[in-house]
Amino acid sequence: MQLVKAPRDALLKPLQVVVGIVERRQTLPILANVLVRKEGANVSLTTSDLEIQIRTHAEIGAGNDNAATTVSARKLSDILRALPDADVQLSLANRKLTVQSGKSRFNLQTLAAEEYPSVPQPEFTIEFSLPASRLKYMMSMVHFSMAAQDIRYYLNGMLLVVDGTQVRAVATDGHRLALCELDKDGVTKKEGSAEKAEVIVPRKTVLELMRLLPDSDEPVRVQLAAAQARFAFGSIEVTSKLVEGKFPDYTKVIPIGNNRTIVVGRDEVAQALARAAILTSDKFKGVRCTLSPGSLKISSTNADQEEAQEEIEVDYKGEPLDIGFNVVYLLDVTSTLKSEQIKFAFGDALGSVLVGMPDSERFKYVVMPMRI
Repeated sequence: MQLVKAPRDALLKPLQVVVGIVERRQTLPILANVLVRKEGANVSLTTSDLEIQIRTHAEIGAGNDNAATTVSARKLSDILRALPDADVQLSLANRKLTVQSGKSRFNLQTLAAEEYPSVPQPEFTIEFSLPASRLKYMMSMVHFSMAAQDIRYYLNGMLLVVDGTQVRAVATDGHRLALCELDKDGVTKKEGSAEKAEVIVPRKTVLELMRLLPDSDEPVRVQLAAAQARFAFGSIEVTSKLVEGKFPDYTKVIPIGNNRTIVVGRDEVAQALARAAILTSDKFKGVRCTLSPGSLKISSTNADQEEAQEEIEVDYKGEPLDIGFNVVYLLDVTSTLKSEQIKFAFGDALGSVLVGMPDSERFKYVVMPMRI
């Protein structure tokens, strides 16, 4: 039975959407496969790792028959990328999927579509929509602060807070915290949805959404349940389990009494930090920031007693301050912010620093100090 007959890119593009979550090593062999389901001209492609599922579809089906199978996602993707840009045919016979283009022909093993694990459909209590570019921006402003493989599993993701039509994203790894919120314009909540929810979206889901979301005002439909979230945009649907657990009270982490404030050029401070980072050791990434009237000095040393020192002129007339930070945490925020200037609000030598934009309160970044 012929499943697909279309130009190579018409099949490769939707396949690349779903293949990103397929791990190279699987506990269940079928999870290495992509579920191909044909209903007339409509062909849907689905992948899952039991935590996240991505589905997309395209009008590339051949004939009016219905059929479904699963085949190795990586092998099919590699074959299509290696083929020239020409028409491709997929056909199914005797539990084999045949890929044919010109004089090239490949036979791949399949597994039954009925064995592919399906994601349960919960009752979603909150539903809202917002432009894709704004959701992507919000995630990009906080994702670098997520923990990677922390034993505190609730830190390995992003807190998504919905309060009416206010949407906020928060991420922390215990050493720094990033918060970004959207204003109400452009956020549309479905009538009848619950007013407030706080859910933890897994790290892998956040990174996949950042990869897939377009830089456009195309609406994203977001649905939230107690243990699941769904994001639908264009022909793509991402369904994800949520991280169980209690996220730390981020409101208590944000300092409110930091009155030693300076505003510096983003490029200037980023370049000074990058140069000072050269002479930090691999394990000890500390830099010392010395704030005094009219000056911010950034210095570093290493085990070989080498030293780097940078000085930036600042408009500051307050008390001197000497404080140390992990330079990676400061470089992360300077590379993420796109504003021309950055605002630093310091407390004392033992307190955290609050980083943000001079003209906006919608992004906050908190970094804990370290002993130098």
